[in-house]
Amino acid sequence: MQQPHLTVEQRQLALRLKARGWTLREIGPQVGCVYQTVARIAGRGPRRPVRGDGWAPGPGRLTLADREEITLGLHAGESFTMIAARLGKAVSTVSREVAANGGRDGYRAWRAHQRARQQARRPKTPKLACPRLAAQVTGWLQAWWSPQQISRRLRIEFPGDPMMWVSHETIYQALYVQGRGELRRELARCLRTGRARRRARGRAGHTRMTDMVMISQRPAEAQDRAVPGHWESQWCCQAAWAGAGGVGA
Repeated sequence: MQQPHLTVEQRQLALRLKARGWTLREIGPQVGCVYQTVARIAGRGPRRPVRGDGWAPGPGRLTLADREEITLGLHAGESFTMIAARLGKAVSTVSREVAANGGRDGYRAWRAHQRARQQARRPKTPKLACPRLAAQVTGWLQAWWSPQQISRRLRIEFPGDPMMWVSHETIYQALYVQGRGELRRELARCLRTGRARRRARGRAGHTRMTDMVMISQRPAEAQDRAVPGHWESQWCCQAAWAGAGGVGA
């Protein structure tokens, strides 16, 4: 947990939390160090230049300051709604952030920030580059399991190992996208569709009737029902309703 050299951001976070009245033991986990290190930071300045973290989240992403506010809100027992309102973020953004980083009791600002940094790195290592995961997915594909079944089953078989989780879309991409070597392209034949590429799922088109007369173009006699044929269908519906025991029977 302890780091030999803390960054500028870690030091600033520790000092801000101390100014808020947090104890050294409470600050340590949030900064990613032991409380003795926090005591040294609070007692004196650094003896040599301190490096910066060198990473800034993109626009709209949570910053370290945002995560500090989330930490303070959780420590004060505030709801996600109150925290989100103070940050100007959606409640779902705060709830997902907390859930993905230990929950209310286990949330740590610096650890969550570093996790976000790792996830933002490009290019990412493909999930199926893990030989153990690729072998498991391959075996189930050969047993004619669908990618959706495989994705759900992995979470059941390995509940405490996120490295063994993969979405069905990732499996499809590994099979269909050229250049992905995690899964052999021949395994696409094991899919129930047997296709070598995914079929586009566009919106179904609506067929327009030929010689269709719009209701706005109906004649005047249809509007006032001067001709029996224009109200005959309504009379039939009422008669059917009455025969079934409805109102007016």
